[in-house]
Amino acid sequence: MKRLIYLLTLTLMASCNQKLNYPTTKKQDITDDYFGTVVEDPYRWLENDTAPETEEWVKEQNEVTFGYLSKLPNRDKISQQLTDFLNYERIGTPSKKGNKYFFFKNDGLQNQSVLYMTDSLNGEASVLLDPNQLSEDGTIALSTMKISDDAKYLVYSIARSGSDWNEVFVKDIETGRSLDDHLMWVKFSGLAWYDGGIFYSRYDEPEAGSELSKLNEFQKVYYHKIGTPQSEDVLVKEDLEHSKRMWGAGITEDKRFLILSSSEGTSGNALMVKDLSNPKNEFVSLMESYEYDFDLVDNIGDQLYIKTNYKAPRYRLVKIDFAHPAEENWTEILPEQENVLESASFHAGQIVAQYMKDAHNVVEVYHADGKLDYELQLPGIGTVGEFTGEKDETESFFSYTSFNTPGEIYQYNYETKEMKLYFRPKVGFNPDDFVVKQAFYTSKDSTKVPMFIVHKKGIELDGNNPTLLYGYGGFNISLTPSYSSTRMVLLENGGVLAIANLRGGGEYGEEWHKAGTKLQKQNVFDDCIAAAEYLVTTKYTNPDKLALMGGSNGGLLVGAVINQRPDLFKVALPAVGVLDMLRYQNFTIGWAWAGDYGRSDDSEEMFKYLYNYSPYHNIKANTNYPAILVTTADHDDRVVPAHSFKYAARMQELANSELPALIRIDTKAGHGAGKPTTKIIEEYTDVWSFTFYHLGMKI
Repeated sequence: MKRLIYLLTLTLMASCNQKLNYPTTKKQDITDDYFGTVVEDPYRWLENDTAPETEEWVKEQNEVTFGYLSKLPNRDKISQQLTDFLNYERIGTPSKKGNKYFFFKNDGLQNQSVLYMTDSLNGEASVLLDPNQLSEDGTIALSTMKISDDAKYLVYSIARSGSDWNEVFVKDIETGRSLDDHLMWVKFSGLAWYDGGIFYSRYDEPEAGSELSKLNEFQKVYYHKIGTPQSEDVLVKEDLEHSKRMWGAGITEDKRFLILSSSEGTSGNALMVKDLSNPKNEFVSLMESYEYDFDLVDNIGDQLYIKTNYKAPRYRLVKIDFAHPAEENWTEILPEQENVLESASFHAGQIVAQYMKDAHNVVEVYHADGKLDYELQLPGIGTVGEFTGEKDETESFFSYTSFNTPGEIYQYNYETKEMKLYFRPKVGFNPDDFVVKQAFYTSKDSTKVPMFIVHKKGIELDGNNPTLLYGYGGFNISLTPSYSSTRMVLLENGGVLAIANLRGGGEYGEEWHKAGTKLQKQNVFDDCIAAAEYLVTTKYTNPDKLALMGGSNGGLLVGAVINQRPDLFKVALPAVGVLDMLRYQNFTIGWAWAGDYGRSDDSEEMFKYLYNYSPYHNIKANTNYPAILVTTADHDDRVVPAHSFKYAARMQELANSELPALIRIDTKAGHGAGKPTTKIIEEYTDVWSFTFYHLGMKI
């Protein structure tokens, strides 16, 4: 019997190691001329994701991919472990409106978390909205929700199959009745209650068939009165001269000021404010530059409190008198510090300031004039969520998480300064079994870069530990400690998790961000390569035991790094990646990323820089690449799947590797937000099966 099992195992390994017969992908003679340089783009036809020939290509690729993945060992064990780690009760941070508390809860394996309400924290809660009832397969997710100030109405938006397009609905909280309100073509929008209605942002209806790929242009702000059709919504703001500007509306807590923020990319914004106490008032422009971030925290009377990185790369809090908004009249409340000011909010007459120190959170409480009162003692080195509660209330709730700590909820009283644990998930592992470290390594240009390293206690630094390096490095986004059920499968089976805080992120403010953008983007790739080399030289792992993972901008990271250093990794996992750096701006919201990337038509210098690292354009023939599993989805209208399609086709054409180059294309899924639990289990069963097999991990 043992010999039979042994022979079956050998057969299985042989089937996984055989050179794959990829589907034939046709090539076309398509070229572009960039400043005299001719660039081939033979797979451009794959950009038409709704064309029958593209759909057939997707079908054929998935047949090969799922055929390969289905033969990998330990799939059932991995699937069961994922299910077990995800199967625990978790709740979101409670918030109070009127006399009711509202919070989300997931019993464990529900596809979507459910919105509950209760009259008291100790009282019985009832379901207000269950997104699981909106679709049989859980692919309709709740995107945004707001409770009216009197707790009479719930307004919420949903996303179908992971798309960024939202639909807005309204529910009467007391009766539970859904109203007839239905708003369409809402995208990248908040929801702001005012006088029995909401401010929101939308685009014009796209042509049929282009919904998931057409450029998003001419966003507008509307006001919708509850109980009326969308056709009667009042246009608040449009800009017919600047098609790429995005507009968002907000309301101060006292309902006095309407705030309009406009942006031309992913960072930097202008700010306009209107005093709603008089209908005849016009908007007053506070900031017209798009170079810096200006975020309104709230107001106290005429005084507007704004968090900004203007003249403060690590951010500061300033007070602006609405009647005298000129810069010379500003008052600095919280000056720039060594740590990055992430957010500020008013509670019980005080300012709660959340700072980031070496990629983890510190919380300080200040008097309204900016004088430090005390630092809040957190449970450890982790990440703190938003403090809920209106500014006159004496209590708040906030969440806390770390790599080995699922989301805990704490209740804080500003009068007694008492912090109480409100909710702690019961999970099927002991957090004390794991080690969380922070290392600082040296990048190519001698910059010190932080990296979190997580693993089970007792591992030997013998250079043979299977290790996953994860990075992002862009758009001012910081990778702070957070718990992930899917990553626990890696850690539980002896893997090491490394999270590198690459330049391009926001870990050390705007200077750190800018150091990884445009003509400095190579710093991000150098930081990632140096992280991998650090893990090897410190004997955590070796190149045959090292995997690289990243999603979206992190997918770009993976693609660029393995082109530059294919010898350094055994597995590469680019997810929903930006992989064609010459044409990314031509689809949906891609144009907004130019602030980080630059554009191929900006200048010859910018074109050459992008062309020299673009993953799609720099795949080398006859090169031994790592085992590659590209993941994307058919409803991803953030980073359109054409990036992944073209990249996979070219990798399959050129790479001369015994290791596979596969693409997994999910259906009824998007960029990642709102993905149902069942799809998460299915996807990570495939991802970990692929990774564990090629890293030689045992379960």
